[in-house]
Amino acid sequence: MPALQYSKEKKKDATASDQDLSLVSSIRKLSPPSEGTIRLFDRTDYYQAFSSSALFIATHHFKTSTVLKYFGNPSPSHSEPLGLPSVTLSHAVATSFLRDALTTKQLRIEIYSQEKGGGTSYKWKLIKEASPGNLSQVEDLLFSGSGAAELLQNPVIMAIRVKPSEKTGTTVGVAFADTSAFELGVSEFNDTDLFSNTESLLIQLGVKEVLITPEDKSNSYDLQKLKQLIERCNIVVTERKKSDFNHKDVEQDLNRLLRGNLQASTLPEFDQTLALSSLSALISYLSLLSSPHNFGAFSLKNHDLSMYMKLDASALRALNLMPDPSGLSGSNKNSSVFGLLNRCKTAQGTRTLAMFLKQPLINLHLIRQRQELVHCLMENSEFRQTLLDTYLRFFPDFHRISKRFQKQNASLEDVVRVYQAVVLLPGLVTLLENGVVEGDEEVEMGEEGEGEEAEGKSQKEKWKDLVEELWLNKLREFTESLSTYQQMVETTIDLSELSNHNYVIKPEFDDSLVNLKDKLETIRDGLDEVHQEVAEDLGFETDGKVLHFEVNSLFGYCFRLTRKEAAAIKNKKRYIELKNQTNGVHFTTKRLKELVEEHRDVTKEYEKKQSSLVKEVIGIASSYCEVLETLNHVIAHIDVIAALATSALAAPIPYIKPTVFEQGQGSLNLEEARHPCLEVQEGINFISNDCNLERDVSEFSIITGPNAGGKSVFIRQTALIALLAQIGSFVPCSSASLPIFDSILCRVGAGDSQLKGVSTFMSEMLETSAILKTATKDSLVVIDELGRGTSTYDGFGLAWAISEHLSTVTRASVLFATHFHELTALAQTVPHVKNLHVVAHVEEKKDSLTGKEITLLYKVAQGICDQSFGIHVAQLANFPEEVVKLAQRKADDLEDFGQEDEEENQESGEALMKTTLPSSIIAEGTSLVEQFLSDWVSRTSTGAENGEGEAGDGKGDDEVLEKELEGLKEVYEEWKERLEGSQWVREVLSKTA
Repeated sequence: MPALQYSKEKKKDATASDQDLSLVSSIRKLSPPSEGTIRLFDRTDYYQAFSSSALFIATHHFKTSTVLKYFGNPSPSHSEPLGLPSVTLSHAVATSFLRDALTTKQLRIEIYSQEKGGGTSYKWKLIKEASPGNLSQVEDLLFSGSGAAELLQNPVIMAIRVKPSEKTGTTVGVAFADTSAFELGVSEFNDTDLFSNTESLLIQLGVKEVLITPEDKSNSYDLQKLKQLIERCNIVVTERKKSDFNHKDVEQDLNRLLRGNLQASTLPEFDQTLALSSLSALISYLSLLSSPHNFGAFSLKNHDLSMYMKLDASALRALNLMPDPSGLSGSNKNSSVFGLLNRCKTAQGTRTLAMFLKQPLINLHLIRQRQELVHCLMENSEFRQTLLDTYLRFFPDFHRISKRFQKQNASLEDVVRVYQAVVLLPGLVTLLENGVVEGDEEVEMGEEGEGEEAEGKSQKEKWKDLVEELWLNKLREFTESLSTYQQMVETTIDLSELSNHNYVIKPEFDDSLVNLKDKLETIRDGLDEVHQEVAEDLGFETDGKVLHFEVNSLFGYCFRLTRKEAAAIKNKKRYIELKNQTNGVHFTTKRLKELVEEHRDVTKEYEKKQSSLVKEVIGIASSYCEVLETLNHVIAHIDVIAALATSALAAPIPYIKPTVFEQGQGSLNLEEARHPCLEVQEGINFISNDCNLERDVSEFSIITGPNAGGKSVFIRQTALIALLAQIGSFVPCSSASLPIFDSILCRVGAGDSQLKGVSTFMSEMLETSAILKTATKDSLVVIDELGRGTSTYDGFGLAWAISEHLSTVTRASVLFATHFHELTALAQTVPHVKNLHVVAHVEEKKDSLTGKEITLLYKVAQGICDQSFGIHVAQLANFPEEVVKLAQRKADDLEDFGQEDEEENQESGEALMKTTLPSSIIAEGTSLVEQFLSDWVSRTSTGAENGEGEAGDGKGDDEVLEKELEGLKEVYEEWKERLEGSQWVREVLSKTA
């Protein structure tokens, strides 16, 4: 017998081993996944990943190798020395991983399933594919259950086609799609050779994936640069064959996809042939024509770049607009502007806030509308709180529900969730009609450009008009059109069962349901009678003992007694034992078995009838999708405005309403400006600063000062305040006025990307080149520590040339933080360049390693700072004592070396004169000398024009030179009194004598 048992176990192990070998063989026969692709295998009850996919999931998701198991033998190529690595994921874990992989890690996903009829062998079939821009096949996994609102924006995918031309430059035709919202878009524009407009479009739309054509000889160079740009923006690049970018069939495709009866060829977007070829590639890649649910569901729009402020990828990172996708910033929501402002109560509001931040407005009228709505909710605290707690928090994501309705995979719960929101609409309308009261503070709305209608109205009337125009008119329409939806739900769904989380059709809704329900009630009465009879027969009603009557998963309704109480069963023929376990004896009777079978049959028939009725109800509900989508936009807008108002009041110092001027008018003036994210960090007492970029006076500011002194914070908070003002938000200042900027361009802290062949310095130069070619006089440019990635001389040369170009040619508003103190001399030649510095208190201290003690005050003041205090900051960072001493010694050696060189230069007359005079006296003296020289040059050139000293007139070069010197002496005699009246000129003349 033991030998037989051993033989069975051995055979079982051999079978398991054969299955493992078959599995390993089938996986290795598949072609390896492409780079950036994770492959999952659906095993019905769980998912599995093998090979490189398993290693990636273990390392990046589970963060441990203990979850790995190895199957079969080592691979012939020795790439798997322990066998085929495998990791198992439950459905919940797989869903979590898919969300992270597709939305954060920007990976592609392939899901395989075993083909039926394979027997013991494994044959795999690709059943689902997904990428960051194409989630349609895995939407059921991503947007089901908790975590469905984790996406900050709907995934947008774009196709780009480039056409270079010597006459018109580079033309870019783009098409983009948001399949979640059933939206298609096109745009066609001329771009620079660095594709700065394309970069702005990618940021505005929040693109996750881009389709491009393979390179060809005509535009390979442009495509290579475009590809590098897309990758720098952390967007997935997918190459598609050229035949996909063919717009011949796009007209008939659009006729099937677009809603309405209008022919696609009559649309104005149809003139953009390059964009339409990109749209053709998108339709093919997304397989939009393969699903009938897409027919007549899409809208087509043209995206105008000039409608919004341009932001580049560097600005998005430098200003910390969105949460760090890598998760390195931790769980602190205040580490990004989005996290700070996101007090939205709805998923649609959260997505809209992300869109606001990436698409700041440049239309003054729309900006002021948002400002007034935010102001209204700030001043009416009870109104705002009721709006948030009583209404907004109960609105579902109509967009996601509508998508399920259209794809016919919604449930009765979705129908009820919409109904519960519809019931709230009349109350919301009443609140908006009566909730606005006069604010505590009168703020004029009728500013220049708002029109004459606003004049003579009270603040309350202006607010009510705005609420009426933007919210109430639409909500009243929705309330009326959705009243029939409410009646339909109340007629068909049993609302009394909602408290038990049961979503069922009313039995009274259908006669057959009534009959089936009556049958079920009769059967339940029979079950109660049997229970009563058995209890009396066994005597459990007289002695106080309990006869358990319960539902078993295997037997249905049955009786249960403890083993001790089971001794009361005397009639073994009447009572049929089902099972005998430690928890008691389960038994039934002949009559009970009949009732259980009848109950099971009627219940199945009832559920089948319910299911058919549920489909009808969901079909009716799906006809309201267009209304729900429009309602979704209004609710999202209300939610974002309420979030901005709440955030403005929740700040340590409440935000204020900025004064915004038309583009090109007014100057940027901020008083006591603060960084919104830093001021809310624990343990920080934020130091506010003023900032003035006044046109023709101080439009270019150079900021110097010690490391860690607050230069970067100062320039970033200024750019951030400008952006917040243009989304309609209040800003963290005591007073703020600023013009509309057409773009915010940043060059702050570039990092290298060795895998992409882009060094730190090259990345810095690419960003700066884009700024030089993109910036206009209406741009706000923020540059931090330009030129650090190369030698000091090259870096300073580049910094000077770039600063001079921006200040004299572009004339943009610029904040330039630098450690090149020589750059401050630009203020002496360009009148609207001003020098600022961050203040640090330096105290002589003998016991300090550097001989000085520095205290950073984080205050920005006028003037320059000629020291960086890098070694002092290193000491504050607790550098080892011997390292600080060595650094100080080497710095002193270089300083002495520099002084020796300077002395030599002074002896040769080539060094600049040092002086202790104030900068104002130096600037006045310099200006005087410039005027003197200009006067001399003008007289000399006038003489030349009159024919004096021309070639061939018989006068030699010496004679011409002598005449020019005489002219110089004459001019000097006229200017002598003014020149000698300047203290700086006298000092220079005395040192050069």
